[in-house]
Amino acid sequence: MGGITYPLLSDFYPHGQVAQAFGVLRPEGKSERAIFVLDKQGIVQYVDVHDIDQQPDNEEIFRVLGKLDPSGAPARAPEPAPSPEPTADVVMYCTSWCPACRRAREFFKTRDIAYVEVDIGRDRAAAQRVRGWANGNETTPTFNIKGTIIVNFDQDKIERALGLK
Repeated sequence: MGGITYPLLSDFYPHGQVAQAFGVLRPEGKSERAIFVLDKQGIVQYVDVHDIDQQPDNEEIFRVLGKLDPSGAPARAPEPAPSPEPTADVVMYCTSWCPACRRAREFFKTRDIAYVEVDIGRDRAAAQRVRGWANGNETTPTFNIKGTIIVNFDQDKIERALGLK
């Protein structure tokens, strides 16, 4: 999980049980993107709820975790040494779970556009690059198309950068 060293809980099965318990399950059965930080006694100390397509501010979460246990183990591993950016006309920085990344993959597939995919959850140096382009956020997808950086899946901007418009 990208160097994170604290326990995480995800609400995959049974579907929605945790989201319902924390009051973030929508009536149609989907959840908001919600982050709850609990202390060692199980008391909720931090809540961040927003639209499912928005990426949370990881630095804020690390700050909250550091305040809960300032003398404990670090909330995350140190930043990695820089790794080179892949050489390709189209590089997509993504995660496996991102809905907009899925739409971008389909966009490239249906147009037979070759691209290199970099999972920022696994390549923390790439995540650091994305934060530099996206105002400190790990926003996915982020694209480097022939030197043009595009943050988020904006089909119009991508088509222009590829010379399709």
